Amino acid sequence: MKTRYDLHCNIAQTLNIIGDRWTLLILHELLIGETLFNDIKSKLPGLSANLLSARLKLLEQEGLIKSELYSAHPPRYAYTLTEKGTALEPVFNAMIIWGSEHLQPCYKEIIDPETNDRVEIGYFSKKTGQRVESIRIQPVQQAD
Repeated sequence: MKTRYDLHCNIAQTLNIIGDRWTLLILHELLIGETLFNDIKSKLPGLSANLLSARLKLLEQEGLIKSELYSAHPPRYAYTLTEKGTALEPVFNAMIIWGSEHLQPCYKEIIDPETNDRVEIGYFSKKTGQRVESIRIQPVQQAD
């Protein structure tokens, strides 16, 4: 049985879903367009077929990916991100930006394709669409 965080914290509960070894890398492969089991496995040397299969099943149970049978004999599936899974793209982008500022060597950066300028993360009001210069994290009131 997998160890889980028993904390009332968005970060802890998100890690319960995507925090296992290889899971983020599998999701990233799906995000950049890999859909087939063997293609994902070949892009992640060191990841066993059994572990990839287990991670894909968990991600499907959590609603982050869906599978579609494309060959009946033997059964083979294509995997794609759901809307919930695709919503993780800003998380990956934040990690790429962090890495471009703090890793040596740096492997990737995110740029504006029109200017080739590096970009940064911004926060915007969901109500007005305006950029927010400061943020506050607060608890959400739970309904009883």
